[in-house]
Amino acid sequence: MRSRLRASVLLYALLLSASFAASAVQAGSTDAELERGLSGVIAAIEANQTELALQRVEALIANHPNFRLAHLICGDLLLARARPLRTFGNVAKTVPREKVEGLREEALARLRAARARPATDRLPRYVLQLNTEQKHAIVVDSGLSRLYLFENVDGRPRFEADYYVTLGKRGVEKTREGDQKTPLGVYRVVATLPRQKLSDFYGSGAFPLNYPNAWDKLMGRKGHGIWLHGTPPDTYSRPPRSSDGCIVLSNPDLESVGRYLQIGLTPVIITDRIEWSDAAALDRERGALARAVEAWRADWESRSMERYLSHYSQRFHSQSQDYSAWVKHKRKINALKSWIKVRLTDIAMFRYPREGDFVVVSFDQNYRSNNLSNTLHKVQYWAKENGGWKIIYEGAA
Repeated sequence: MRSRLRASVLLYALLLSASFAASAVQAGSTDAELERGLSGVIAAIEANQTELALQRVEALIANHPNFRLAHLICGDLLLARARPLRTFGNVAKTVPREKVEGLREEALARLRAARARPATDRLPRYVLQLNTEQKHAIVVDSGLSRLYLFENVDGRPRFEADYYVTLGKRGVEKTREGDQKTPLGVYRVVATLPRQKLSDFYGSGAFPLNYPNAWDKLMGRKGHGIWLHGTPPDTYSRPPRSSDGCIVLSNPDLESVGRYLQIGLTPVIITDRIEWSDAAALDRERGALARAVEAWRADWESRSMERYLSHYSQRFHSQSQDYSAWVKHKRKINALKSWIKVRLTDIAMFRYPREGDFVVVSFDQNYRSNNLSNTLHKVQYWAKENGGWKIIYEGAA
């Protein structure tokens, strides 16, 4: 019976191998605890210790009674006592096969994330610079169904924890209302919705994002209501592709992540696959862009319109003007200035996913001149053109 059981659960060794042990993250992360539990189950299966495997999966279920993947594994292990397992999820034919496939995809997503875990010296290429007020940043890897949380250490990201997430049923790159896709881009948390104001479907709460952002609107992307939220009380986690576009975490994980979120500040970068880099390369990229931003600021102060306008792409748009209208407007305004002083603080820089050399820069701008003084929170989109950085969008954040 032991040899039959071992042969019949080889699929589990492939799907949920001891690689889960490598996925442990900081203490306190529910995903880390859960995936260590799965690792223990699979380690016992690989050692042909079937009773120990059952004990461990039953303990996992006791701690997480609504974790359906663990229930499925437990059922398969019990069934293997009587007959060989021929597939993942040997459930009654009355159970919809798509539900079993969803659990299988969850198992694979968790394993892929474990195998793709970056070395400790690798950093997400998207987080070039955090401002002093942004305590944390989030990067979502849709290909791995994984959310990575980073702490701000002197403006640089430092890995804090990671979590399994569910995304849109039809994948990523949202373009219209109701397409059941998750957007790709650089967003921020703009509100918190407590459990008491929501239906049970959203679990322990929700954190709306600012989709569509300024760039989405320029690109004609439609839709709204993209949130980070939890799961219904009877569900621990959902399959990797089963939301209507939102980013869904288990309720304990949402509560864990939620402690770090700052309304209006925390960046959430959603990508199809994270590009990892090293600190030296990020420093070079950040330095080059910082010099371009400073040159733009200094040339604005100089009141030389040719130098100032040289920083703008002919593809430029503001919230209401194209390049030609912008140039005409700026020349008219500049003619009334005898002096200009511009100070930039709290600068943040985030590379945009899937757009090549394309970066979102935000900052607080203190502007003074002979006839106007104001302070704005501004956002700009910079793109590489002919080897140099150019502004293609500018507006109030």
